[in-house]
Amino acid sequence: MLQIRLHGRGGQGVVTAAEMLSLAAFEQGRHAQAFPSFGSERTGAPVVAFCRIDDREIRLREPVLQPDVLIVQDPTLLHQVDVFQGLKEDGYVLINSKRSFEELGVGEVASRFRPERLATVPATEIALRHLGRPLPNAVLLGGLAALSGLVTLQAVQHAIRHTFGGKVAAANEAAAAEAFEYVTREMQEQKAC
Repeated sequence: MLQIRLHGRGGQGVVTAAEMLSLAAFEQGRHAQAFPSFGSERTGAPVVAFCRIDDREIRLREPVLQPDVLIVQDPTLLHQVDVFQGLKEDGYVLINSKRSFEELGVGEVASRFRPERLATVPATEIALRHLGRPLPNAVLLGGLAALSGLVTLQAVQHAIRHTFGGKVAAANEAAAAEAFEYVTREMQEQKAC
């Protein structure tokens, strides 16, 4: 079973991201579940959402304590919450930032994990360009598809179309595709070094 934990702030679409990720997995014929964990339910408050993906029915319902994948929608949380807690040593990490792990002040933590499974992507900037709003959730799912291959970009875009309609869906699909290309390029440059 693949377990994903998403960290962000209220208003960033963290819960919607988990739901879209589960839809993308379902689109690929897998079982999936998504659910939130709210502290204080207000805009800007830290929010955590979870997603599980498996080839069999999922009966587990508790929060994800040992994720295989970690998505951080708001990098300011890196020094406020222990987002890396429980992350498996071969886990994937995707952070919404144009800065490197070292520049974000988490280089020492990142050094404990496989570098080819760590990436940053300027999801908020990409979202602003495509949507005109700082909503990085769908963008990050495009980046996750490139980083991990756990879901395809096409499945992510299907989930976006299922969640949103019209111009909003089209803009989110384009933003996810740009993030996919960005992360793919970053990974190729990392391999070349």
